[in-house]
Amino acid sequence: MLTLVVNGKRSSIDVDPDMPLLWVLREHLGLTGTKYGCGMAQCGACTVHLDGEAVRSCVTPVSRAAGKNVTTIEGLSADLSHPLQRAWTEIDVPQCGYCQSGQLMAAAVLLRENPHPSDADIDDGMAGNICRCGTYPRIRRAIHRAAALMAEGKSR
Repeated sequence: MLTLVVNGKRSSIDVDPDMPLLWVLREHLGLTGTKYGCGMAQCGACTVHLDGEAVRSCVTPVSRAAGKNVTTIEGLSADLSHPLQRAWTEIDVPQCGYCQSGQLMAAAVLLRENPHPSDADIDDGMAGNICRCGTYPRIRRAIHRAAALMAEGKSR
């Protein structure tokens, strides 16, 4: 049995410790916001936070998450009040939407580490997240908008 804390909720699960965290989140905990993209940590669709750091859950063994805090897109905010979620909606970022949970989770770490990123900072920080639809300009605008919302104190 492994004990995980996912989005602030403690869960005990009986799975192979080598099972990818992604499958535990989706199949065992019912948190389907985190997406399977490539299965090789190349696209970023499966990005979650592990003790505040962005990790690719498709290649992260669940045993690595035991005893740590896992945050998924569902845990960013339950009511879409997080500045990134508000900015994503305001800017109308998603096209197909498949990569967006990973994009948001990567952007959350970026803004935590750099609350006032330049375009180059955003491009560097988001480089590992692929959007097949090419919404990169809208993603960049939304990150700038979220940074402004955070600076105005309009975060949750």
